[in-house]
Amino acid sequence: MKKTRNLVIVLLSMLVSAACSVNTAKQQQAEQTENSDEVVGFYDTKTAQKATEKAVKMYEIPAKLNGKPEKILKREGYTVSYNKTTKQPNWVAWHLTKAHTYGKNQRNESMFTPDEDVPAPRAVDNDYYNSRYDRGHMCPAGDNKWSSVAMKQSFLFSNVCPQNHGLNKNEWNDLEIMTREWARAYGAVDVVCGPIFYGKGEQKTIGRNKVWVPDAFFKVILCRQGDQKAIGFIMENNGKKQQLADCIYTVDEVEKVTGMDFFPALDDKVEDKVEAESDYHDWKRVDLNKYRR
Repeated sequence: MKKTRNLVIVLLSMLVSAACSVNTAKQQQAEQTENSDEVVGFYDTKTAQKATEKAVKMYEIPAKLNGKPEKILKREGYTVSYNKTTKQPNWVAWHLTKAHTYGKNQRNESMFTPDEDVPAPRAVDNDYYNSRYDRGHMCPAGDNKWSSVAMKQSFLFSNVCPQNHGLNKNEWNDLEIMTREWARAYGAVDVVCGPIFYGKGEQKTIGRNKVWVPDAFFKVILCRQGDQKAIGFIMENNGKKQQLADCIYTVDEVEKVTGMDFFPALDDKVEDKVEAESDYHDWKRVDLNKYRR
C-alpha cells in the first residue's frame, strides 16, 4: 500500500512538472506573438527549437529586429520575416545544400506573384512597372530549382526587394553564384540576407503601394562543415561598380549595421569566433568568368 501511494505521488509530481513546462512554453509563445503582427513558426530560436526543429533550421533565423514589424512565414525553400511597413522582407534565411543547387525547375518572369499571406496593401507587379528598379530576389530562383513549389514561392513579392538593375545583374548575381559554389564545395551553407535602410532623409518608395527602396543589401553566409567559418557582405543599392573585396564584412559588422543577431543557436564560443572573422581566402575560390557571357 505504501509503495502504491509513493508511486501515485511520483506520477502526480511528474504531471505537475509537465503542466508547468507546457504553461511556460505557451507563455513564451504568447509573449513572442504579442511583439509581432503574426508569427508563423517561431521567433525565439532558443526556447522554441525543439518544437520546430523539423520545420525550421533554427540557426538560420536572426534573434532580434529592434522592434521592426514582422510576420514569419515558412516556405518550401526558405523562411522569411516580412515587414508590412516596407512591403518586403526584414530578412530571408535558408539552408542551402549541394543537392539544392541542382534541379530541372526553371524560372519564368511571369511567376512574380503578390503574397496573399501578408496584409494589404502589399507589393504587386505593377509597383515595379517603370520604377527603374528590378524585382530583386533575396532567396534566388537559382537556389530553388530542386522543387517546383520552392521555385514558385521564390517569386512571391515577400521574397523580393526593389534592386538597382546593375547590382542585380552583376555584383549581387556574382554573390549568388559564389554561394551556390560554396554549398557544392562544402556540402551545405546557411544564408541570411535582406535589405538595409539607413533612415537618412525622406524614404524613397515605388508604386501605388509605396514599396520602400533599400539603401543597401546584406548577406551573411555560415559554413558549418569542418573548420566552421562565416563571411558577410554589404552592397550599396545603386549602379556604381562595386569591387567584391570592398563589400566584405565580418558578421559582427553586419550585425551592427542591421541590428540583428545572426546564427544565435550556435555554441557561444563558436559564434564569437566565426562572427569576428571574415577572411575571403578561407573560402574556396570561385571563377566567376565561366558564368559570364
